[in-house]
Amino acid sequence: MKYKLVILVLMFLSAICAVNAQKVVKIPNPAIDMKGYLKVANEAAEYRESRRLAEDEFIKASKEPGVIVLDARSKQKYDELHIKGAVNLSFPDITVESLARMFPDKNAKILIYCNNNFKNAEDAFPKKMAEASLNISTYISLYTYGYRNVYELGPLLDVKTTKVELVPTEIEIIRTKLDELKPRVSVP
Repeated sequence: MKYKLVILVLMFLSAICAVNAQKVVKIPNPAIDMKGYLKVANEAAEYRESRRLAEDEFIKASKEPGVIVLDARSKQKYDELHIKGAVNLSFPDITVESLARMFPDKNAKILIYCNNNFKNAEDAFPKKMAEASLNISTYISLYTYGYRNVYELGPLLDVKTTKVELVPTEIEIIRTKLDELKPRVSVP
């Protein structure tokens, strides 16, 4: 009987713990709005579908006057290889102030691309999971800040055969040449 009572009490306490574990602790922070983000992300996802460009369309659009090609990868990856004429604003640096400074006209046409648009250059374009593609985050972010004239390079292109012109920055060219000039030391 005593044994059954102990089991019953333990089951009761386990049930209470399970109910308490399911309660969500709300920690207020007016600077973070997950529900708002998800709402805007869903809007942006619908809007984005008609704004994905094929390779030739992207190239043609990039040559239009006033068009901005934005590379939101890190400065290091941008320096290694980027679309010729692209400007770099690393994703973590996208803020109210940086966007106002770099792209004051919210109606300007902005073309974006990311790691997952190029293959066969893993150093410059390391692969991300499809769900974590930088294009998605960048598009949603620009949309959230009020930029609606944003287009995205759609396909996965091979850096060896793409018609999109990819170039390193001058500093990367200098680094590469310096590395080539370093004496090769072999250890016996």
